[in-house]
Amino acid sequence: MRFRGLKIGIPREIMEGELRVASTPEMVAKMICEGAEVLVERDAGKGSLFSDQDYLEAGATIQDKASVLFEQSDVILKVKEPLFVAAAGIHEVEMLKPGQHLITFIHPASPSNHAMVKKLADRGVISLSLDSIPRITRAQAMDALTSMSTVAGYKAVLMAADMLPKFMPMMGTAVGMIAPAKVLVVGVGVAGLQALATAKRLGAEVQAADIRPDACEQAHSLGAKAVELGVPADVAVGEGGYARSLPASWLSHERDRLREAVAHTDILILSALIPGKIAPVLIDRQMVRVMKPGAIIVDIAIDQGGNCELTEGGKTIDIEDIHIIGTKNIPGMVPISSTWMFARNIYNFLSHIVKDGHLTLDSADEIIASALVTRDGKVVHKGALEAMNESEKGK
Repeated sequence: MRFRGLKIGIPREIMEGELRVASTPEMVAKMICEGAEVLVERDAGKGSLFSDQDYLEAGATIQDKASVLFEQSDVILKVKEPLFVAAAGIHEVEMLKPGQHLITFIHPASPSNHAMVKKLADRGVISLSLDSIPRITRAQAMDALTSMSTVAGYKAVLMAADMLPKFMPMMGTAVGMIAPAKVLVVGVGVAGLQALATAKRLGAEVQAADIRPDACEQAHSLGAKAVELGVPADVAVGEGGYARSLPASWLSHERDRLREAVAHTDILILSALIPGKIAPVLIDRQMVRVMKPGAIIVDIAIDQGGNCELTEGGKTIDIEDIHIIGTKNIPGMVPISSTWMFARNIYNFLSHIVKDGHLTLDSADEIIASALVTRDGKVVHKGALEAMNESEKGK
């Protein structure tokens, strides 16, 4: 049996507003059938509407104290990166053991997570980040980032529409026609395409901007008009068809091309990401200040630093009547659907790295090599190391 003798811990998520859990009773039962012992912290599934009784019936053990769960587990499955537990006065990193495996979204390149990542290394934790799993065919079933991006793109538009002080669709009234809201999506990956589709369904006029020609074609198929950014494909597109980090001169060029479209936008959805790296800052403070009063910005890229210079992680702020939403756990706002997908992704990833009850991390495996963040007391994630070096240079 694949998981024979392995103790798997599933703690309750502590981020404010985070309603997801790393595994469902269905997936817990599956791991137990394959030989694992699964410990679930009390009320871990409450936000996703799974009761402790559901997990007990699946064969799990309910643990009252997170510290005991961490101590007894070989591998910890989480949704969000380790955080400070205010009620206990301890950081989750401090509850992890040397040699223990942690699988979660770490977003190691994000500057706000650098100190935490270094602590993981210092503590000897073997950590793997789900946001760094490569988007290749054999990793599709493990790709939690794609799953969560689907949720984030959908929910981001609903959040913006709820705050928008005008109608989304064109409205015919007895006193005349009201024009539809204008929605611009920057970064047309999975989240961006879902945002476009959702905005279109709500009746908005949609535009899309992406440095990759293929992404623009996909946006066009959803009825979006493309904002021409003028970045050559050989500069814009990297391995696997993903966006590259642009040199400073081309990044400045991209911002200049975006300025006019941003100024006329009612809702701006930002989802431009570079795999394993800090998100590019595409919207500067000057661009924000020329937007229409009442305009909404939703910065989906905030977990990797954000696409807007003014976004504050975890907060919604107002800048001269422009609302900037920096919510860091948008998928957590749709917990049933997102947990259903996430639990399957993390199970498939765990199955990939466990052989006969042992976690085997072959660095020659592209999936494992990309996901590894800390190992042997060191930070080994390429994007995190690059971002850390850049931060040091900026001091």
